[in-house]
Amino acid sequence: MHPLNNMILQATIAQALGDTANNSQVMVDLTENVTEKMNLLDMAMKGGWIMAVLLVLSVICVYIFVERIMAFRKASLKDPHFMERVNDYVKNGELKSAVIYCQASNTPFSRIVEKGLQMVGRSRVDLLAGMENAGNVEVAKLEKGLSGMATIAGGAPMIGFLGTVIGMVRAFWEMANAGNNIDVSLLSSGIYQAMITTVGGLIVGIIAMFAYNYLTSKVDHISNELESFIQDFASSAAGE
Repeated sequence: MHPLNNMILQATIAQALGDTANNSQVMVDLTENVTEKMNLLDMAMKGGWIMAVLLVLSVICVYIFVERIMAFRKASLKDPHFMERVNDYVKNGELKSAVIYCQASNTPFSRIVEKGLQMVGRSRVDLLAGMENAGNVEVAKLEKGLSGMATIAGGAPMIGFLGTVIGMVRAFWEMANAGNNIDVSLLSSGIYQAMITTVGGLIVGIIAMFAYNYLTSKVDHISNELESFIQDFASSAAGE
């Protein structure tokens, strides 16, 4: 090959490589800019007021979950010597002292025992019925707020879907008003709202559903413990 042609070929290859490198760098810069600008907060803001509603629901859900967990831990606390002390009071004929001791303990188990002590001397059927009523009251206290969490679990996806419909209506409205000058940027805000609210509603609903099922299982566990405790106490009290 002629030296001049060889030099021209090398120069052409070098220029092509340089253009490729420049294009790659431009693509990297564009990708980094998009990554920097597209964060979760910006995406959530594009969801509109529906995302604010979902945020409030998520805060309520977290509050109910934390508050119920603390209540369950308090309800599950057991003094291993509690029944021994109560039995000692009963054997010594100090029922009033036993009731005061139960009130000082202030747990679901102690409140049920307090009800049983107030009915000592009656038939086992009456004693069992009274303690079961007290147990039902305690279970109802444990279930406080769970209905609200169940509502959030079912309602959050529906609210997200409402945002989707509103966003699509907005997108089609802007498309109709644009006439023949349809631009993707005109539709982006409505489409963003449509997609992001769906995602937000599903996230809140799924988390609330799992939290609700977990809390329900804890209530069932404590309820079974209370039922077993009632049966044992009623049998021992009737035997006396």
